[in-house]
Amino acid sequence: MSPHPLAGKPAPKDLLIDASQLEAKFYESKPDPGNPNQLVSFGTSGHRGTSANGTFTEAHILAITQAICEYRSGQAINGPLFMGKDTHALSRPAERVALEVLAANSVETFIQRDDGFTPTPVISRAILAYNRSRSDGLSDGIVITPSHNPPGDGGFKYNPPNGGPADTDATGWIQNRANDLLRSGNTGVRRLSLESAIKASTTHAEDFVTPYLMDLPNVIDLEAIRSASVKIGVDPLGGAAVAYWRPLAERYGLDITVVNPNIDPAFGFMTVDHDGKIRMDCSSPWAMAGLVDLKDQFDIAFGNDPDADRHGIVVPSRGLLNPNHYLAVAIRYLLSHRPQWSTGAVVGKTLVSSCLIDRVVKSFARMLWEVPVGFKWFTPRLYDGTCCFGGEESAGASFLRRDGTVWSTDKDGIILGLLAAEITAGTGKDPGVHFQEIVGEFGMPFYTRIDAAVSSEQKNRLQKLSPEAVTATELAGEPITAKLTRAPGNDAPIGGLKVVSPSGWFAARPSGTEQIYKLYAESLKSAEHLAQIVEQAQAIVSRSIA
Repeated sequence: MSPHPLAGKPAPKDLLIDASQLEAKFYESKPDPGNPNQLVSFGTSGHRGTSANGTFTEAHILAITQAICEYRSGQAINGPLFMGKDTHALSRPAERVALEVLAANSVETFIQRDDGFTPTPVISRAILAYNRSRSDGLSDGIVITPSHNPPGDGGFKYNPPNGGPADTDATGWIQNRANDLLRSGNTGVRRLSLESAIKASTTHAEDFVTPYLMDLPNVIDLEAIRSASVKIGVDPLGGAAVAYWRPLAERYGLDITVVNPNIDPAFGFMTVDHDGKIRMDCSSPWAMAGLVDLKDQFDIAFGNDPDADRHGIVVPSRGLLNPNHYLAVAIRYLLSHRPQWSTGAVVGKTLVSSCLIDRVVKSFARMLWEVPVGFKWFTPRLYDGTCCFGGEESAGASFLRRDGTVWSTDKDGIILGLLAAEITAGTGKDPGVHFQEIVGEFGMPFYTRIDAAVSSEQKNRLQKLSPEAVTATELAGEPITAKLTRAPGNDAPIGGLKVVSPSGWFAARPSGTEQIYKLYAESLKSAEHLAQIVEQAQAIVSRSIA
């Protein structure tokens, strides 16, 4: 599909949201419990929607927060709850409503002081830091963010005491209870006034910034970055990380320039994404066009999405690195520069990430751990240190502290950006040069993702497919070596299909919200070979779900 004519250009005024109108609808709109599209729906990253169509409203937040309070009680989670929000227009009203419910349920809650914003990884690290050496009175968290979604969206996600995204058991329970509350008109929700909630003895406004920054040297070699005088450019894309970079630079003597320090709920400073929408996707060359234009002014530059759980790495040698390419570079560097990491710790990737990663991991005689899409799958083994790195093709990753213990169990775009600076400092070469070295050793990856229309019935068939449904024996001229409907790393259902050959693969997964399936494909031979894989993949999928 060709990019939209506005892709990579400054957002015109007619694309900008009216933040005050969006907030008014948050309070005014009443979801219809009889409309499944307006019920609470927890995906891999919590509940998302917009007040513009009644899918993210005050009623939703009341119900979800009450359900979380009841879930905590049922699971004997009685420590403090750490709550953060990003810079989307709906995040602040959602935080206020959630605080009213948490206070009414006597949940001890910590929020960022001065009505500030908090990145997702900061909440994850705070939960883990509090719970370290504790066996009871454990903490958990809420992050109010729709991640890189357009400005009109809102999001609300729950992180249990392991610090990572809640698993399907937890989200299923919370979702079902929240929808029961919605259907009853939220009569079962406990709530105080905002004034009473803020004054409640259980509500604490504290500084989340300093503890995170003080802990950073335990995961990133900041002294190496300082000593090498690496010149760093950062674009927070108007997100929650904006308050972290200046204090970081001052504390550790780093040369960091924040090229865009603006906070604007309309995100009017953005360049338009590939489809003509404003989307703060730091892995998109169109959304990151502003920072890419500045690449030659810095030794390394990077951006984050609004909750800073994703990273986009910009290098003088190549511009914006493809997320798959940077993951391979990051893994290669870490495996050779973290001597305290256990050699038995696996390297985790989602099964739609590049097979280049497989080859890098194999070259270190390490074990690859391939899991379904969703960062939640990495959480348990990052938590206990048996997975040293977990990454996904959508530019989300985290890794262990330098001593081999857990840092965060949710994605941390801040440390992935700083790692790019450490790589540059420690080797004298930016990550783009390292990628070229990997290509010289293992071959150039050619990767694509496309969307194809399907019916609801075909989506269901794809999700429940068995390997036997694939009768093909070759993929683009090579023998098929694996037909997967369960992830090889943890045997969890992938909700689709992956087919592998010696130098290429494809995967197909149905969308959870649209009448499409997502087709991922990669070749380590050529663009022409990739085109053959895609063509044959579409034929295989069509036959298998017919």
